[in-house]
Amino acid sequence: MAFPSSSNRVAIVGASSLRGKELKLVLEERNFPASEIVLLDESIMAGTLTEAAGEPTFIRALDEESFDGARFVFFAGTAFDAERNWLAAQRAGATVIDMTGAVAASGRAISWIPSLDLLLPKRTASSTNGSAQPAPYFSPSSPVMIACTLAAGLARFAPTNIALVLFPPVSERDQAGVDELESQTTNLLSFRPIEKTIFDAQVAFNLLSAHGEASKPALADTRKGIAEEVARYLAGRAHVPAIQLVQAPVFYGYAFSAFAELTPLPASPAEIEAAFAEIDVKIGAPSDPPPTNVSVAGEGQIELGPIDRDPSIPSGFWFWGVADHLRLAAANAVRIAEELLAKSRAA
Repeated sequence: MAFPSSSNRVAIVGASSLRGKELKLVLEERNFPASEIVLLDESIMAGTLTEAAGEPTFIRALDEESFDGARFVFFAGTAFDAERNWLAAQRAGATVIDMTGAVAASGRAISWIPSLDLLLPKRTASSTNGSAQPAPYFSPSSPVMIACTLAAGLARFAPTNIALVLFPPVSERDQAGVDELESQTTNLLSFRPIEKTIFDAQVAFNLLSAHGEASKPALADTRKGIAEEVARYLAGRAHVPAIQLVQAPVFYGYAFSAFAELTPLPASPAEIEAAFAEIDVKIGAPSDPPPTNVSVAGEGQIELGPIDRDPSIPSGFWFWGVADHLRLAAANAVRIAEELLAKSRAA
């Protein structure tokens, strides 16, 4: 996809976060026509040497001039930074694409998963939200994308029930979560006390239906937030899945297991697979091993293993899938920008 790049200055707020780093990689790998990529973060990270588009650069501190001349501003770090700065980015004339949920919480952002537009037409919304500035957009989190994609792929089969169990990795808590699992694993193998700062529980070699009481946000609150965002996005356009979260002792990759009862009953699992293929879901061949957290690393798609009929319930089907949650979220955010550039070019 080719766009004029003369004024496509891009800013990434939260550039040092795992999401921010992945977003920069996706922009570069997809050859997004950015005239410049500006990396921004809180002052403590300012001056950190990194690279963009193959050239050395520094992470800059957020200030009043950070968004001058920016065409797109991605908020990929903390919700706090997004909440404090998105209006400034919008006033500077930039299109805001939020990945934190802070702008969506204001009720003024347009939530968008472009890959689902074929089966779930995008809801009609004002391009300006009653303002002279471009409307802000919200790129949903990976678990929301997984749940909505599952619902969209099954919509034509009129499901009477969808149950989804998500297995979040510790990197959902950014680098601090990764460091804690690594530390816990090392200390347990060495018979030393373990650190519990982030999860307030033993995550290593364990599965958790809840974090410790001191862990914020609680896993139940995260589950509730995902379920609410899925319901808002689907908004009567597809069956809303029941959602459960189980904390997995893995660093990266969002795995999930789902069960659905479908009417009318498809003649074969291949019909269901064809529906998912329409919305950019990768389906493994019968001879392929099921997807894993390792096998999906670096992939921007949700990957499903072969779809199985339930042996006891004729209308029931089981699904197993995994996504590189950082790449999936970053790819969706970049695709929003690509779609907006394509529309502006066609206008």
